[in-house]
Amino acid sequence: MDRHQNHRITVCTSCTHTGKTCRPGFALIQKLRAAIEAAGPAITEEFEVSGVACMAGCDRPCTVAYQASRKATYLFGDIDPEVDVDDLVTFAQSYADLHDGWCASGERPGKLRVSTLARIPSAMIAVEASTVRAT
Repeated sequence: MDRHQNHRITVCTSCTHTGKTCRPGFALIQKLRAAIEAAGPAITEEFEVSGVACMAGCDRPCTVAYQASRKATYLFGDIDPEVDVDDLVTFAQSYADLHDGWCASGERPGKLRVSTLARIPSAMIAVEASTVRAT
């Protein structure tokens, strides 16, 4: 695991369950922070857990993203703060160990195998060398 990577879990805080007014993202943030801290030193110092106003996953609340420098980003939907916290922590542990963040759906725990909304490759920015001719 590269201790120089900045890992982040971002939770949408504006999503509501269909027909309800509660915003489950806030509860998920609290439960996820507590579960990661309880998991111990394997991931405690690796992950920052924060909220964001919207990740455009409103039809599938809660929406959760995993991000790190030079790694693929994952976006998961339909996350239940009462049921899925253990799967989120298990994925955090394996994501931290993945060099490029890339894993097949079968390697993700529980519901995360089927609730993936997106896997975005890390940005590879290439600068083409230009040739300047002196005249």
